[in-house]
Amino acid sequence: MPVVTSIINLKGGVGKTTITLALAHFLAIEHQKRVLVIDLDPQTNATVSLIPELEWKARDESGRTLFQLFTDLVKGSKRFHADEAIVRDVSNIGGGVAGLDLLPSSLGLIKIQDRVTQLTDFEHFSRGPIYGLREALSDFLPYYDHVLIDCPPSLGIVTLNGLAISNTYLIPVVPDILSVLGIPPILDRIDHFASSTRHNIRALGIVISKIRSQTILHNEMVQRLRDDFLDRRFPLVFDTMIPESTRIAEAADVMAPIHTLQQKYGGGSYEYLSELTREYLTHVAR
Repeated sequence: MPVVTSIINLKGGVGKTTITLALAHFLAIEHQKRVLVIDLDPQTNATVSLIPELEWKARDESGRTLFQLFTDLVKGSKRFHADEAIVRDVSNIGGGVAGLDLLPSSLGLIKIQDRVTQLTDFEHFSRGPIYGLREALSDFLPYYDHVLIDCPPSLGIVTLNGLAISNTYLIPVVPDILSVLGIPPILDRIDHFASSTRHNIRALGIVISKIRSQTILHNEMVQRLRDDFLDRRFPLVFDTMIPESTRIAEAADVMAPIHTLQQKYGGGSYEYLSELTREYLTHVAR
């Protein structure tokens, strides 16, 4: 079975999708791993960074995105088929990266998640479609070495479907006060979910992104996070920190003609993201 990692934070703009996409690319290209990206975020940023927008819209209209899966959970229908929904060999690097696949998201998740929530028992998780994603992908997950789940900035039913197939999770944060405030609720919620469902899911750690090392606040918050780990309040903080970079943001343009990882992420960003991937592999192997 693969290593399945949810990338999660309750705050937007912390580099969650950026880290998901970078890990996926570096795992597939530099480490020759078979990787599936599952985009659970209704904003669909990971999706339209891996396939052209027109292709995504065509898939969404024909029931080949996660909107169809959650619609089936509400209506009791069976139109979603993972084999048809998964897009193979995605990315703009070299016209597509072999072994890098995508399960696309949909803007429709914004409205359907409220209806799925009404069916769910959030206290004991004994009722409701918590395991819809797991059941839909049961025949396909064994094909992959790594599955990376880009979660929405919430701990609702859509995110719980991702956590239900995850054995690890990662928390990206910008080293500021608001990002750090979201960490305790994530830890508490996932601990409650894991114990209630008897599902083992391990916190891999915290990844600091968009850091500006010349600012006092960022440096102070990094030290605070490391101190909280030593005091056993927070998970491990990764050694590799991702600096704020316009080049990383530009890498999301799936229409740009790119042939290598170095071209996609640029010299400086490439080195940080490559190191982050190596560190990630070290932690998941423990």
